[in-house]
Amino acid sequence: MTGMTDTPHPLYDRHVDTLTRALTAITERGYWSAYPESPSPRVYGETAAADGKAAFEAYLNGDFPLDQPGAGDRVATEASPFGVELGVRYPHAGVDELVAAASAALPAWRDAGPQTRIGVCLEILDRLHKNVFELANAVQFTSGQAFVMAFQAGGTHALDRALESLAYAYAEMTRHPGQAGWEKAAGKGDPLRMTKTFHVVPRGVALVVGCNTFPTWNSYPGLFASLATGNPVIVKPHPRAVLPLAITVKYAREVLAEAGFDPNLLLLATEAPGEKLASSLALHPAVKIVDFTGSTEYGDWLEANARQASVYTEKAGLNTVVIDSTDDFAGMCRNLGFTLTLYSGQMCTTSQNILIPADGIETDQGHKSFDEVAGGIAAAVAKLTADAARGVELTGAIVNDGVLERLDEVTKVGAPVLESRTVEHPSFPGAVVRTPTVVKVAANDTATYGREWFGPISFVIPTESTAHSLEIMRGTVGEKGALTAGVYSTDEAVLDATEAVAIEVGVHLSCNLTGGVFVNQSAAFSDFHGSGANAAANAALTDGAYVANRFRVVQSRRHV
Repeated sequence: MTGMTDTPHPLYDRHVDTLTRALTAITERGYWSAYPESPSPRVYGETAAADGKAAFEAYLNGDFPLDQPGAGDRVATEASPFGVELGVRYPHAGVDELVAAASAALPAWRDAGPQTRIGVCLEILDRLHKNVFELANAVQFTSGQAFVMAFQAGGTHALDRALESLAYAYAEMTRHPGQAGWEKAAGKGDPLRMTKTFHVVPRGVALVVGCNTFPTWNSYPGLFASLATGNPVIVKPHPRAVLPLAITVKYAREVLAEAGFDPNLLLLATEAPGEKLASSLALHPAVKIVDFTGSTEYGDWLEANARQASVYTEKAGLNTVVIDSTDDFAGMCRNLGFTLTLYSGQMCTTSQNILIPADGIETDQGHKSFDEVAGGIAAAVAKLTADAARGVELTGAIVNDGVLERLDEVTKVGAPVLESRTVEHPSFPGAVVRTPTVVKVAANDTATYGREWFGPISFVIPTESTAHSLEIMRGTVGEKGALTAGVYSTDEAVLDATEAVAIEVGVHLSCNLTGGVFVNQSAAFSDFHGSGANAAANAALTDGAYVANRFRVVQSRRHV
């Protein structure tokens, strides 16, 4: 193809060491992070936090500075869970204008080659990291996450996940040579000789549909996997969490332009109320890739209707914990208590269904009845949320009215082990804060625990035995899917049996977590998030399958 080259851009040379280390990390699967997760001034500088907050506040109640084609009017749709007035007005463009601009930017980006694209993407991550406090504030006040969590999950961990996707993209794009000589004997005559060139060709325009709870962490892997493999990307944020992705697009467009490329390789698609912009974009013939995180209903709709595109979805599931026995009862309760409390359970990985034998379990403190086990977990949650000032740094704020409606609905089912409380945030009087609730329901009440209750709602379920617990896990996760599962047991046979069920239903399993690692945490470069092997997600973050179908190899052969 005329003009196609993979002569490295200077940005590739600048960041090649980071890429090399990331490539090693995805092979070794040990701990590694490129971006320090502590917001300490010793790491980021004495003024970094204040500068980032000031940059965030400068956006409020004003027009967001983003120059995009087709943008006429502006929209402001965000409402902070902390009660802070945001009032940011974003450019609003039509579907056809966005798709046309993205499509026009594709050829030069495609022809630049994998190394150049990777180099530019690495520079975007570096630019975002330099502004990570600004990004963290935007995540905090749109998602309801407490600041430290927003800094980590919305900032440094999201950047790690993005880098991970770049490493996989580069590995897949360079798996084969760009050019090869081919020679075949032809009897007594001269051999047949050809030169074959293999071009990495993007699929087309990519669409990323963002979510309210983790606008960057869930969006970055697909965004950067598509961009690195040559596809221009249209980013459609959730209407209540636009600012984090608007900031992302802003800095990325600056880097693209500085590197000599059309900034329309990355575009922000903001949505007016009732517009259904995601659906219009997802069905556009030019859109060939769709990434979505959110409800099962809409994810299923995308998979069924966006037939012209490769669709990657992360949806809802029934995250399950099987408790059989433990040699650290206090540690188990603390670990599960933290799991249920973190971000008020508004994580796609938070445990919902906790299965415990009705006759109780054996522990290092002797036999514990079902009620004692359930009560121990509830007490750990209560302790974490007893003090408002400390508790809100774990719970954050409630992200939308749907969570509040479910908290009201759950009071009408089962028997409360721990009731939810309304908490006044000491720093933000308008914040909507609710502590988690734990409810006891019967094992035959699958109508209740057999559906997802997104938010700070968990069920403790008395079962006939651990074997019965595993049957429930097999049935519920097998039907509805899950992103995480956990088991507590001192019996290797039980651990093996649970792992066998987890493999069967395609869910990632954590065993005997009692310390500082929690089932709802996922570490880039080591843990896979989602398996693509059950109904909760049709893809995994991040593996070769996640990136390889975002491009195709087109060959040309020339006779020598």
